[in-house]
Formats: sequence, structure tokens, C-alpha cells
Amino acid sequence: MSTHATLSGLRIVVSAGPTYEDIDPVRFIGNRSSGKMGFAIAQAAARRGAQVVLVAGPVSLPTPDGVQRLDVRSAAQMHEAVLAQLPADVYVGAAAVADFAPAHPAGSKIKKQAGQDTLTLTLVRTRDILADIASHAQRPRLVVGFAAETDHVEAYARGKLENKRLDLIAANRVGVAGSGFESDDNTLNVYAATGDSKVLGPAPKTELADALLDLVAQSLSRH
Repeated sequence: MSTHATLSGLRIVVSAGPTYEDIDPVRFIGNRSSGKMGFAIAQAAARRGAQVVLVAGPVSLPTPDGVQRLDVRSAAQMHEAVLAQLPADVYVGAAAVADFAPAHPAGSKIKKQAGQDTLTLTLVRTRDILADIASHAQRPRLVVGFAAETDHVEAYARGKLENKRLDLIAANRVGVAGSGFESDDNTLNVYAATGDSKVLGPAPKTELADALLDLVAQSLSRH
């Protein structure tokens, strides 16, 4: 792990973990993101001398040393919290933000009705944090996204990189034993807007965080 102050003086915002979109006060739509990757990135960035703000979804992980943590629950709250941290030098969007949320969360627990066999939920798109950061008037010098895919990893990641005008995107395959959500290890395929690509891992997420930040530092040096 790097202990060099390669990011000294920089302000880095990292988002991590899942978001929970409430259906009613009891139930929610969520995902299996543990937040481990984002927390590892925040910890490694602080160790390298950066001023780090970590916007965390609902996870039970300890706050990394030297990191300012902001806890949120929903995609809307994460969007508001992340944009409120601008200006920043770098944004790393490692959170698995919900793409859709219930249009009308119920104020009371939804009860089963006699004879009811189905329940229909209307979902609406959430605001796109990465795209909004990348097009913001106070756009960070470097915007780094993540893509968790079950198939066609490179094609989907490169599409997201281009469509959202990112500088780097770290893609990984989920649903595979020993990598992705909930695992301590992972493999990242990193694609750059310049066309460059690099495979990081397989390795523990703590090591991948340092390897990814090496690429961040290199990209910043060219900006």
C-alpha cells in the first residue's frame, strides 16, 4: 500500500455503498453493495494526503481515519450530498446508486388484502449523479465512475464512460464468486477517455484502491 503523499492538497469526494429506496416505512428496494470498495478508496486517498469526503449509503463499516463521512439513505439524498461537496478536484462514484425508485412511497405499511395475489409498484428514474457531476459548472478535474455488470462488461463500461463524459471508469463483473458485491476481493477493468485500459487484480479491495489511485494520480498529472 502506498504511503506517499501523491494526492496531498487535493479535495476528493467518494461515494460508496448502496442506496435504499423506500416502498413504505418497512420495505425498500436496495442492492447488495457492501461499500467496501468505496471505503477502501477513501482510506487510501486520505493516507496519500488528500482531504477526503465520503458520502456513504446505508452500510455498517467504520469510518476510515482522517475521512469526513456523510451518511445518506436514498439516491436523492446521495445526489444532494455529493453535489453539495463541489468544488472538488476528484470525484469517485463507487456507490451502487439505484436507477429507479418508487414514485409514491406509502406513508404506512402496505398490508396484504384478502384475495390479493399481486402488487404493482410504479418506479421512476433517479437523478444521475455521475452525469450531473461531469456536466456541472464546477466539474472536478477528474470524474471516475464504476460499472457493475453481469455481462458485456467492456461494452457497457465504455458506453457509460462516453455517454456520461467521464475521465475513467472501473468496471467489474458481479454475480461471480470471489468478486464484486459483498466480497473482500475484486478485479477491476479500468477504461480511460483517452482510450487506454488496464486490468487491476484480482486482489483485495484495499490493494485495488491503491492501484486505482495510482491511475488517478497519473491522470491528474496529465490534466
